[in-house]
Amino acid sequence: MLKNESGSFSAIYLKLLRSIGETVSKADIKKAREHILAAARSGVYTNNVYELNPLYHNLQTALIVAEEIGLKDMAIVAVALSQSVVQGYYTVDYIRNTFGKDVGVIIYGLIRIKELYAKNAAIETENFHKLLLSFAEDVRVILIMIADRLYLMRTAKSLSEEHLLQLSAEASYLYAPISHRLGLYKIKSEMEDLALKFQDREMYDFIARKINETKRSRDAYIAEFIAPVEAGLKGLNLNFDIKGRTKSIYSIRNKLLKQKIEFEAIYDLFAIRVILDTPVEREKAECWQVYSMITDMYQPNPNRLKDWLSIPKSNGYESLHTTVMGPHGKWVEVQIRSKRMDEIAERGLAAHWKYKGVKSESDLDEWMNNVRAVLEHKDSLPTDMIRDFKMDLYDSEIFVFTPNGDLFKLPQHATVLDFAFAIHTKLGFRCVSGKVNGKNVTIRRQLQSGDQVEILTSPNQTPKQDWLSFVRTTKARVKIKQSLKEQATKQVEFAKELLRRRFKNRKIEEDEPLLMRLIKKKGFKTVTDFYAEIADEKLDINSIIDQYLELENKEQQHTERSVENYVAQTPAEEIARSEDVLVIDENLTGVDYSPAKCCNPIYGDEIFGFISSKGIKIHRRNCPNAPQMFNRYGYRIVNVRWSGKPGVNYPATLRIIGNDDVGIVTNITSVISKEKGTLLRSISVDPSDGLFQGAITVMLSDNTVLTGLIRKIKAIKGVKQVERL
Repeated sequence: MLKNESGSFSAIYLKLLRSIGETVSKADIKKAREHILAAARSGVYTNNVYELNPLYHNLQTALIVAEEIGLKDMAIVAVALSQSVVQGYYTVDYIRNTFGKDVGVIIYGLIRIKELYAKNAAIETENFHKLLLSFAEDVRVILIMIADRLYLMRTAKSLSEEHLLQLSAEASYLYAPISHRLGLYKIKSEMEDLALKFQDREMYDFIARKINETKRSRDAYIAEFIAPVEAGLKGLNLNFDIKGRTKSIYSIRNKLLKQKIEFEAIYDLFAIRVILDTPVEREKAECWQVYSMITDMYQPNPNRLKDWLSIPKSNGYESLHTTVMGPHGKWVEVQIRSKRMDEIAERGLAAHWKYKGVKSESDLDEWMNNVRAVLEHKDSLPTDMIRDFKMDLYDSEIFVFTPNGDLFKLPQHATVLDFAFAIHTKLGFRCVSGKVNGKNVTIRRQLQSGDQVEILTSPNQTPKQDWLSFVRTTKARVKIKQSLKEQATKQVEFAKELLRRRFKNRKIEEDEPLLMRLIKKKGFKTVTDFYAEIADEKLDINSIIDQYLELENKEQQHTERSVENYVAQTPAEEIARSEDVLVIDENLTGVDYSPAKCCNPIYGDEIFGFISSKGIKIHRRNCPNAPQMFNRYGYRIVNVRWSGKPGVNYPATLRIIGNDDVGIVTNITSVISKEKGTLLRSISVDPSDGLFQGAITVMLSDNTVLTGLIRKIKAIKGVKQVERL
């Protein structure tokens, strides 16, 4: 069955039985053994992609799970049986019915993770991390995967270089960080060191040579350093725990690269941690008391004091660090903190892996900490507790693949159309259907984690209004709305041009205020709605024009005088016909002058005269051209002032911005018509994006009247801005 490994198989099997003890019943052990032997006799246990016997591989993994992680019970049975299910000898349903729900859940999770790896996704992405946890569902699946990868890395000599590099990447980006969060520090450090050994053997050997001490000698040094410290702490009558450690090769390598220093410049190859069990109100005082005692005992490096007691790190980390000269001239880092501070640091707040996009940061921290709390007390039979730790942190997210294996995160219930927009907006606009796991589906099809999705497009496809009813992502909704709005704007412009042409064909002069009154009379809230119905052919243009003419005739019958019948004199004619209201250069009268069209001055404005080839032009002092005229043609400037009383009306043009509402334009014209001494000369309105921008020219006597008119127009509800042009 196992070729030349039968002896090893028996040894590992017996060792595993001793490790699980009575956490699995003898009946379940016997039943599992019978199923494994049956599968073995069928020949399913042929060497896997790592050139290892799958059954031997599974048993070694199970031993790590039991002895080094502390997880026993039926999870061990699940590991042993998993390969027979992967190879198709048993089904998940059969295993669930035969061995119970827990074993079925674990094996199903292991199979789904195997399928995930088959997608060839980039394991260093955060989405892969989340999808792995989502697929696992049960935390025991993750613990088994950690053990599995650790065993493979320990058997490095039998693996190909390709597999070694793959495993090293997985350890660095995935399993070592997860192990750290779960409190499996020893496994985490071993994985990182092995990964470095496979990825950069030269660096690994260099650091190993530099350390050049056996574990026993290093432990002895730490013990020598700790002994007087421990005695001093007891003399202070403090409750404490003291730990010593040596930095891993991997962490030393990171320090060399990050700080760009020589090996000899590393101060903290050895580290000691003093943890005080003390009330919160006495934490800082006792930490500094310990610091004083240690620095009296060993010479400190003043440049290596790090005070995170007074000002904690932004992630909540609190501790007091110093580096002192220990026995034999070796530098040792000492960390001093309270039990509360240590718990915060060790429970993940100071960890380097930050999850993003989960329900909340605290949810994951709490979940991980609860799992770790169970794992740290292996003797308390955590079987019943750990099965309750379900990986439901990502129940509001799904993770799907492109045909090339790229991984995308989407909200739960996201559709094929959402996925198309997630890849690219243009792909979403042209999406007509999709293929999910090779099967044709509609754009409405809701996706599930692990789906492989291909988007099918058509150059004739455009976004539809009903798309908004089933898309889930913000990006898709925003882009669809933008496209629909652009389509509507184009339709409105088309409808406006169509209406203008029909007016012209029937030789009718279009009057904007009259058309606005007609639109309001027909019950439209906005001008855009009116033109949209023309574009959609819900309104007949000829019928609209007929109604326009009917309204025009009705208003003419009830109005003695309207703007349409008013023939305004030009400003030059008005001023020429009146008595001189200007005094030019204090002494001149009867001189030909005219208002400048660039600023249209009216009586009461601050003005000046400019001598031109066509006489004197009157400009406002704040005319946009005034600075240039004063700077370049100062010799042509003459003083001008108003004289007497305004005897004529002057044109003034106002720029108005407001909500795209027919009622607002009607209110504006109504205010102008009621203003004494003011006549409406022309009006033009251009609606766009829910607003209108209009230019209104009125005839009035002076700037006092104009100021009052502007104030009244600004008071109209819906008017955003009024300014004189």
